[in-house]
Amino acid sequence: MQIHPMWEAYPELHSELIQTIELMDSKIHLRNKPIENAIVDMMHTGGKLIRPAYTLLFSSFGDDHDPSRARAFSAAIEVLHMATLIHDDVIDDSPKRRGQKTIQSKYGKDVAVYAGDYLFTVSFKLITDYSNSMKQMQINTKGMERILMGEIDQMHLRYNKKITIRNYLTQISGKTAQLFALACYSGALESGQDERFARHCYYIGSHIGMAFQIKDDILDYSQTADTFGKPVLEDVKQGVYSSPLIYAMRKNNAAFKDLLNKKDQMTNEDTKKVRQLVIDLGGLKEAERLAHKYTEKALKRIDQLPNTPEKEIIRDVTESLLNRNI
Repeated sequence: MQIHPMWEAYPELHSELIQTIELMDSKIHLRNKPIENAIVDMMHTGGKLIRPAYTLLFSSFGDDHDPSRARAFSAAIEVLHMATLIHDDVIDDSPKRRGQKTIQSKYGKDVAVYAGDYLFTVSFKLITDYSNSMKQMQINTKGMERILMGEIDQMHLRYNKKITIRNYLTQISGKTAQLFALACYSGALESGQDERFARHCYYIGSHIGMAFQIKDDILDYSQTADTFGKPVLEDVKQGVYSSPLIYAMRKNNAAFKDLLNKKDQMTNEDTKKVRQLVIDLGGLKEAERLAHKYTEKALKRIDQLPNTPEKEIIRDVTESLLNRNI
């Protein structure tokens, strides 16, 4: 089994992630084999496994560390992430994910919705099968609620040219940052650490998630689809306005008016014009500063973790992740 090559530098973590994927595979059982195969294929098509890696790493800090339990929670996090991606693809009508046809484009939106719902149940089953208490179920239920609220916020703000940076940060704090926070928090708590330490890890994950999404939104304006691995500038066509565009609109809102008024009728030429305006008006530079702010917050909290080999891996992975160019 192959996983993303970024983990080859950390042999023990690499092995744990492979076992996590194997556990996920073992939990997928559907009578509809084509859909089952589509879900399994999605597990093996280039996902970086960043969130389950953080769960595994943060589970190492407690005295009650159980590798099999840690893998189960990391698997639950990744399955939850996959469920949200499938539903995102339905909402966005995305034809491809990680270079492959999405489930919704291959089998239809109804099948994709059911596939995403099924993965939610798999995530909860992993938690209930391996947890020592109901606390993890409560944590994940609350986390899922916040993720869905972030999605609802995004939907509510579509095509809103008055969107503020505060609106944007509130949206991504649920939609993206919450899953990173959940990954770090649940790993720390399940290993036997107390609530105070787990909460510290929660904020590390939240800051990482915020920086990660801002960076992703920057790359949407600075990379091509081939280098980025997914379609670029699709969000702006669908009325999802991210930090580079919001900062640029602060400088000259009128410059975007005619282009954004076209909404989902924007052409590729229109999106190229939006991209150039964002660059010319300094939107990317402002967004980079915002991403750097959250990166520094995350690294500062990481520095306060116990001095272990896992701490060094967490710092190394976080720096490479948040300073990436693709």
